[in-house]
Amino acid sequence: MDRSIVDDLEAIVGRTNVVTAREQMLDYLQDESVESVRPKPAEDLILVKPATAQQISQILELANKHSIPVFPRGGGTGLAGGAVPTTDGLVVSMERMNKIEIDRENMMAVAEAGVTLETLLNTATQAGLFFPLHPGDESAQLGGLAATNAGGVRAVKYGVMRNYVRGIEAVLPTGEILSLGGKLHKNNVGYDFMQLLVGSEGTLAIITKVILRLLPKSPATATLILPYNNMHDAIASVSKILQVDIPLAVEYVEKDLMERSAEHLGETWPVKSGTCYLIVVVAESSKDHVLETCMKIAEACQQNKALEPLFVDEKDKQERILRVRSNIYSAMKNGIADILDITVPVSEITKVVDQIEEITKRDKIIIPVFGHAADGNLHVHIMKTEDNVPEYAEKLKDEIYDIAAKAGGVITGEHGIGKIRTGKLQPYLAEKEIELMKQIKKILDPKNILNPGTKVPM
Repeated sequence: MDRSIVDDLEAIVGRTNVVTAREQMLDYLQDESVESVRPKPAEDLILVKPATAQQISQILELANKHSIPVFPRGGGTGLAGGAVPTTDGLVVSMERMNKIEIDRENMMAVAEAGVTLETLLNTATQAGLFFPLHPGDESAQLGGLAATNAGGVRAVKYGVMRNYVRGIEAVLPTGEILSLGGKLHKNNVGYDFMQLLVGSEGTLAIITKVILRLLPKSPATATLILPYNNMHDAIASVSKILQVDIPLAVEYVEKDLMERSAEHLGETWPVKSGTCYLIVVVAESSKDHVLETCMKIAEACQQNKALEPLFVDEKDKQERILRVRSNIYSAMKNGIADILDITVPVSEITKVVDQIEEITKRDKIIIPVFGHAADGNLHVHIMKTEDNVPEYAEKLKDEIYDIAAKAGGVITGEHGIGKIRTGKLQPYLAEKEIELMKQIKKILDPKNILNPGTKVPM
């Protein structure tokens, strides 16, 4: 890239915060998407590390003037290639923007985009408050979580990221700084541009600050592992659970996956019975209330053929169970050709899993399925085969997406479109909807410099 651009960037953020050497930016050129589908990063890139919204504004003004693509970079924990810089241009890392304040009176967190989820959780806890979402990797940054409308296992009780974003500071591709929302619970002034930016995957603006709603700290939790001999009985129990209480999380997992994940961590999975499980996390106002709710849930599930449950209320043991569940992807990653996160109505889960099982029998392959049973979000893992991995995986992906769509579902519930799914939108969105998305993108980003090739088909 032209040396004058480097000089201009150094004038904005300082020489030490502009990186041109490829070997020094390798960690910024990929995300956690499966290697076989992860986009290839471009060759001519500059890594820039701003510290303020004003610096980002200057960077985007410069980029817009010279029509240079810009790729916002958070924690790199995404699974859809959204942060991978696929065209020669600038990678703008938010890591230096890491200030956070807790407003206890209004029960809000005011955090710059580079603050990690781990920092938010710890800071809120120290203030006696609670941020209820846990979308996954705690190294994820809050700007990225807002930009991708992250969800996670707790969505059934607490919703997703957009339910907690109350304010956003963001910089448009043309350099203007917007301040949207605030420490408010109600706001009906004008179109809701703030919610337009939530989930826009870094294509409409660079989010520089978020104001997040917090809750009173939940003082008591417990985890209930309910074994079953078959998936049908397990999934059929979910509606029974929700009629008793709305738990913090309800996960459907298969026994062999949990044992494999535990072994990968050097742990031992504590439940030997059954072939699959519902993992139910209950959060209530007291230990007595937790115990009472867990007993009611266990009773309802045992009426639906659940085997002897395991009740865990010690914090460290609950964290170990969560760690095993969260590690499934890592344990299988080397063998995965692609990971899908379809979402269907809860009532359709068994039908969808049955249809995927029919594919495995037909093609004599393994497609592990697990996920958030209470919100219908299923993680479908297409495993590598010896025969033609890319073409075969694409064929299976299309077939599974069709199954989800016919069940009234969508092709992604939380991972997003990123760069790896833009070509899959056409059959599942109306032509007019795609046209409107392109028009919105063009209005806010007339030169298409911000994260091109992401979210919206070209």
